[in-house]
Amino acid sequence: MAADNPEILIVEDEPAIVELVRYTLREGGWNVAAVDTAGGAWDYLQQRMPQLVLLDWMLPDQSGLRLLSRLRGDRNFATLPVIMLTAKSMEEDKIAGLNQGADDYVTKPFSPRELTARVKALLRRKAPEHAQTLMRIGAVALDPVSCTVSLNDSRIDIGHAEYRLLKFFMAHPERVFSRSQLLDRVWGDHAVIEERTVDVHVLRLRKALKEAESLIRTVRSVGYMLSEK
Repeated sequence: MAADNPEILIVEDEPAIVELVRYTLREGGWNVAAVDTAGGAWDYLQQRMPQLVLLDWMLPDQSGLRLLSRLRGDRNFATLPVIMLTAKSMEEDKIAGLNQGADDYVTKPFSPRELTARVKALLRRKAPEHAQTLMRIGAVALDPVSCTVSLNDSRIDIGHAEYRLLKFFMAHPERVFSRSQLLDRVWGDHAVIEERTVDVHVLRLRKALKEAESLIRTVRSVGYMLSEK
């Protein structure tokens, strides 16, 4: 099964900063993509949905703040986690960024450890399914670092799509999700998948979980949930 580490998009035009951030994040276990303009970032986002964006304040074609405003005004990106990267340290600038919808703010120069900690904290808060800590519910354990699933401490075979689905359910236990919500949250808005395909993957997931299949429950006329109750 392919790795399912969260992807982070860097929007930064200083090559030295890009390389530092790229190296830091890869060491932390994240997949990384980089663009150097706001226009390039927008084009990228039409094709792929990252789990987090590191956005520089000053870009060659327009300000990062303007791009952030555009993201927050689009329903597809309104909740996309964004950390602003900037040399600006004035309190007014920080407030402007946060008011525009930034989730956090890192001022250059920053330490790699600080950046890693900020990214981890934001992903835990905004997208728990992309956290890098071991998940365990009942007899099932999922390790995001090795992308493996265990049942009663024995590794089981699981498909890539079923792994992603299980990871999302384990990050949001006791919550019901419709098929359309699962399509958006697990596969993303850009995926061309029919709602009934979700049913197929749920069936495969239950089969993979063997005696723990009852964790994945069907809520009639609504959708699915993971529950121990």
